[in-house]
Amino acid sequence: MLIVLDIGNTTIGLGIFQGKKLLADWKIKSDRERTADEYGIVFGNLLSHEKVPCQKIKGAIISSVVPPLTPIIQIACEKFFGVKPMIVGPGLKTGIPILYENPQEVGSDRIVAACAAHKKYGGPCIVVDFGTATTFDTISADGEYLGGAIAPGIQISAEALYLRTAKLPRIEVKKPRSAIGRTTVSSMQSGLYFGYLGLVSNIIAEISKELGTKPKVVATGGLAELIAAEIPAIEFQEPNLVLEGLRIIYEKNRRPEKK
Repeated sequence: MLIVLDIGNTTIGLGIFQGKKLLADWKIKSDRERTADEYGIVFGNLLSHEKVPCQKIKGAIISSVVPPLTPIIQIACEKFFGVKPMIVGPGLKTGIPILYENPQEVGSDRIVAACAAHKKYGGPCIVVDFGTATTFDTISADGEYLGGAIAPGIQISAEALYLRTAKLPRIEVKKPRSAIGRTTVSSMQSGLYFGYLGLVSNIIAEISKELGTKPKVVATGGLAELIAAEIPAIEFQEPNLVLEGLRIIYEKNRRPEKK
């Protein structure tokens, strides 16, 4: 069995694969204060709930955009599963040529998602990842990572309104009943929700214009379900796109077993 780990700014996504089948997946809070032992106990409890012994884990791969957490999770994998995890980064084959001016600037999660989207849907393709930030990643027809766009996530925008104003409250981000809000909360929800639909739709349109063709558009990330269904350009929703991409990259880099 393979454990895949996607370390993000807000959450860590975990998945257990048996071959190509995703047996279980979870999200836990990204906490830089936790030790490797604490993370190991959490991982062990999650596996135990699915009746998967730690000894069944024979491989691991990590994608991380939180550098301080990477060695902690790496140690947890080595100590509790007895496997040295692959780390997505320079030296690991992804099958996706990166045409960024400085390829090392691209978050590993973006490359992993691009790898999975191109494998499943081909190109050209745009991956919209609704995470802490909302990222737009563009893959060419030839499977090249062209670049994209980064926007503040809708939760960050909501928090900024609360923190940077004297009288606006902290609110739940959700679809309002109407665009014309009749309370402060409903007015904020309208501005955030409908404004964000416009932001996402316009960026997709501008990228598509530059590509010169209609790309496939795939949504992923924690808030994809809230936003993606309202945007006609988004054809597919893949909540486990990064986990699938990690499995694909692991298979590309795994050493053949000795006979």
